[in-house]
Amino acid sequence: MSEKKKILVIGGAGYIGSHVVKALLANNFAVTVYDNMSTGQPCNLFTDANFVGGDIADEKKMHEVMAKGFDVVIHLAAKKAVGESMTNPQLYAKNNISGTINILNAMTDCGVKNIVFSSTAAVYGMPKYLPIDEQHPVEPMSFYGFTKAEIERVMDWYSKLKDFHYIALRYFNAVGYAADGSIRGKEKNPQNLLPIIMEVLSGKRKELQIFGNDYDTPDGTCIRDYIHVEDLATAHIAAVNELCARPVSHIINLSTGKGTSVLEMVHAAENVSGKKIPFKFAPRRSGDPAIVVADNSTARKILHWAPQYTDMEQIIQTTWNLEEK
Repeated sequence: MSEKKKILVIGGAGYIGSHVVKALLANNFAVTVYDNMSTGQPCNLFTDANFVGGDIADEKKMHEVMAKGFDVVIHLAAKKAVGESMTNPQLYAKNNISGTINILNAMTDCGVKNIVFSSTAAVYGMPKYLPIDEQHPVEPMSFYGFTKAEIERVMDWYSKLKDFHYIALRYFNAVGYAADGSIRGKEKNPQNLLPIIMEVLSGKRKELQIFGNDYDTPDGTCIRDYIHVEDLATAHIAAVNELCARPVSHIINLSTGKGTSVLEMVHAAENVSGKKIPFKFAPRRSGDPAIVVADNSTARKILHWAPQYTDMEQIIQTTWNLEEK
């Protein structure tokens, strides 16, 4: 019997990280989670995975962990609030860029050759054409997006200069929860539409603010490409397998290729919950594109991956299940 592949998941106690860990364990990988628990939650940790508490800023600790030897590192540890990145760029430079360089240095020093990096659609900035493919210009409009684009560039240089390979997964809008209810840790201080809708439905917020209803879209509200977190997790498994099979680096969009407007999301959530969602329209936010939809053909071709969750009500149901319990 072949030995299990060893995977280090940095940020594995967070929202996306815990779903990735769940998928890795289901696929018979030996998993170690490294997390400082600043946004990760104890209820998101699986007993079948080793846990090491630590920060990516801690170079010594990072080297100690990496010295245990891993086939692939999955890096999901990042600050990700767009607004905060514009008011506190120092924090984002230190955590996202410097922290990742600590990871890369520990990897190359310890002979760990493969990394799957959690990147973002925010690297693209304002869409110049739709759907967005990986050849689209990289012109981020936030410092958060800049940090992710910069990390991609650093990884590309490391891959040229060292025996090192990466797959950068550019996520579009992650939504949903594990359908079996095994992951229950909700994001703290959510910034995204669906978790905010859930807070309105559960009475934590009085109403939903919809920013702009005069966009050039069928109902006047913004359209985004929402991808279920379990589909993101299976893409990470495919990326790990690809890196283990072939020493080639890639940048890959993760999306459904299908757009949903804010009002469509509201109506779908009303159908799932059986409740009305009070909302009011507010002025547009600067820098919000009318439509963001991505081309996922590279993921289909290289990773042999396709999203399984394409029905918005089905996606919302996995989130609503947490509120009902």
